[in-house]
Amino acid sequence: MGLFWKRKSGSDFISLGLNTPLEETVEETPAAQPQAEVAPAAEPSPSTQHSAPSTQHPVPDTQHSAPVSAEPEPTPVSPPDDESFLRRFRRAIVTTRDTLASRIEDVVKGKKEIDAATLDELEEALISADIGVQTTTEIIEDVRRQVNRQMLKDVDELKRVIKQHLLDILEKAEHSRGVASESTVPDDVRPYVMLIVGVNGTGKTTTIGKLAQRIKAEGNDVLICAADTFRAAATDQLAIWAERAGVPLIQQRQGTDPAAVLFDSLKAAAARNSDVLIVDTAGRLHNKKHLMAELEKMRRVASREVKGAPHETLLVIDAVTGQNGLSQAREFLKAADVTGLVLTKLDGTAKGGIAVAIAKELNLPIRYCGIGEKADDLVVFDPRTYVDGLFD
Repeated sequence: MGLFWKRKSGSDFISLGLNTPLEETVEETPAAQPQAEVAPAAEPSPSTQHSAPSTQHPVPDTQHSAPVSAEPEPTPVSPPDDESFLRRFRRAIVTTRDTLASRIEDVVKGKKEIDAATLDELEEALISADIGVQTTTEIIEDVRRQVNRQMLKDVDELKRVIKQHLLDILEKAEHSRGVASESTVPDDVRPYVMLIVGVNGTGKTTTIGKLAQRIKAEGNDVLICAADTFRAAATDQLAIWAERAGVPLIQQRQGTDPAAVLFDSLKAAAARNSDVLIVDTAGRLHNKKHLMAELEKMRRVASREVKGAPHETLLVIDAVTGQNGLSQAREFLKAADVTGLVLTKLDGTAKGGIAVAIAKELNLPIRYCGIGEKADDLVVFDPRTYVDGLFD
């Protein structure tokens, strides 16, 4: 669990030096120049490839080049050991655990057998934790069958059955059509492009900042692309996170074609031989047709410049919003080719069971989850740790 982000090198994982001090040795390289002929909503012309600065002769243009943030000393990110991770993760889901496990205890307390009334109360307990109606129904039906066959007689067995159902759902999603690990992309493919999508207000900007800081702390050169040009506030917030993490930010004026900003960022990433490019995108849903066209265009630009890009499209979901967040996610899935999920604010809700509902209904792996406000409180989601934490 100490390794946050990994890529393959031959048959072995790269050692990213989590336990060594971070040294700022990356040379600053100016971003590629935006092209005057690129107007909002116009696809970048292939001819722009020849005017981008090369890796040997980068030529900054103080009047027209996309701003790149300075690289101050980043806030240190401590490498979490397994014990620390487990302790913090369990603390983050303590409210959900109290809602779920405690209610199950109350349901079965003092009862010698599991009857119909017990199952009704159990169903209510699962739904109250936002496990989801579909998942809850399946669990209750399975428990009822086992009770009828006298295969399930005591409370401990009941808990075991529920835990196994939750774990099966999460692990099935982890091995579904999404991206379960960045190590599936060869190390010689650079930059590794991560497209971050989600409804405004879900914690998308914060997630990008934490991702950048954590990935850089493990020895990678990271670049952020501010392609949400619809909202000026989005770029301002992203600039703060980029400065805090000591990661360059490629941005353009408000209203610029997002695909053009992405094109500049890809050229800048190539110039500095960056390992990772994290791309912010617009979070508006009121015009899905426009959003779908915008994201599709960005994917075309990315794939033209880097083999297989974007390598991940992560959908950020706010755990606090529960089933409403799930409804938004369903809509967003229609506009983006999502490969994985980020569940934020897991520490701020009693309905952390939404992780199970999301995995069940969207059939996508939960890649990361937010369990606090610090940079190292964005952690790799582990199904078994999550399920054990709900019942321990």
